Amino acid sequence: MRSLAVACSSESEQPVNKKQGDNLQPPKAKSKRRRRNKGMCLEDRPVLEPNAAGIDVGAREMFVAVPPGRDENPVRVFATFTEDLERLTDWLEQCGVTTVALECTGVYWIPLFEILEQRGIRPCLVNARHMKNVPGRRTDWHECQWLQFLHSVGLLRAAFRPGQDVCAVRTILRHRNELVAAASQHVQHMHKALTQMNLQIHHVISDITGLTGRTIVDAILAGQRDGAELAKLRDPRIKADTETIRKSLEGNWRPEHLFTLGQSRDLYRIYQQQIVNCDLEIEKMLQGFAPRIDPGEKPLPPDRKRNRAGSKRRRKNGHPHPEFDLRTEAYKLFGVDVSQIPGLEENALPLFSEVGRDMSRWPSAAHFVSWLALCPDNDISGGKLLWRGARRVKNRAGHLFRMAAYALHRSLTPLGNYLRRMKAKLGPQAATMATAHKIAVIFYTMIKNQVEYDETIWDARDAQRE
Repeated sequence: MRSLAVACSSESEQPVNKKQGDNLQPPKAKSKRRRRNKGMCLEDRPVLEPNAAGIDVGAREMFVAVPPGRDENPVRVFATFTEDLERLTDWLEQCGVTTVALECTGVYWIPLFEILEQRGIRPCLVNARHMKNVPGRRTDWHECQWLQFLHSVGLLRAAFRPGQDVCAVRTILRHRNELVAAASQHVQHMHKALTQMNLQIHHVISDITGLTGRTIVDAILAGQRDGAELAKLRDPRIKADTETIRKSLEGNWRPEHLFTLGQSRDLYRIYQQQIVNCDLEIEKMLQGFAPRIDPGEKPLPPDRKRNRAGSKRRRKNGHPHPEFDLRTEAYKLFGVDVSQIPGLEENALPLFSEVGRDMSRWPSAAHFVSWLALCPDNDISGGKLLWRGARRVKNRAGHLFRMAAYALHRSLTPLGNYLRRMKAKLGPQAATMATAHKIAVIFYTMIKNQVEYDETIWDARDAQRE
């Protein structure tokens, strides 16, 4: 089998014709070139994983490469049916493979990943971008061999993936987010139908899916056309007066737009019911996790008010919040009340589904924020700064921390003060990134060391800074 290792390329020494001495390069230039070519080649690297295999994952076929000498045909092709994946795993066991590197291509790798874990073979999920810098080897047949070689010499880093129980919660929660996005599209369809009939009610009240909006839409679809009668359905807490609401409910009642309005409303309600079903399933899954703390023995700390003085937070009726007590469930899962961190009140469960609760996967808080892409990743070569800024990666957990930081622009907490101070110094984008970095470090420290959030430390830092 042809070796896939990249050999060191050095210029072969040709016999020199003394008559052409004028065209020869100076000896110093040749010695510099020799020094640049010296170093360790890929073929000289020690084999760290002698029992490593590589798999190029596809939608219909899997190209598998095992170490040379383990089989007469070290590269084989398997279909993606469950029976074929079982035969693939049997062949890997016959070849003495203990670890497998595979690319995270879409969702095609998930069934094979789960089968490998069940059979005791350690899978190494690899980001495809980390392998695309080498020219050539663009066929699937050569790609799996190159993947096997890189994994055997320890040049691949496995992507983070939480445990199967956490992944199950993550799947349902991500599906719930997709249902929320789909429901919002049908709200836009309701707005469009109302606008085409010149009914401006969605411009008078803030939320068409609230109590007043749903009641008025139901009355319209039930046959009520009198604006004065529809205005009487106004909730007393609505800021707009009855006369304004009456004027906004005068329009042309075209049957085609009423039909689309009714279908959009029905679809919105269907998605809302499916969201409730997802909440029930998530609550059932969370009961399977062993709690790190018993709220009966050690109750939740008192909830701090993080908003402006005199302001009151109120959930809107149409907003899809989980049906169970999110704060208590997160307290039992993490062992500490992470909702005390400003900005993370609603993001505790999504963060659990993305990173889990085993912080030992990251040696330190610096490793954690680096994985989240919430720290600078400066590119320095030759003592010069070629590029500065954070890595541009799609990390859902990092996005949650950035959204938590963005929500603190009007917060009177120390983190809110830090965000506004950094905004004046660095600008809004860099300030949000710096605050998200700080929130992530607090989150990591609280869970790993099992300590509660203490805002008094900020007073000491402010005094030290002054």
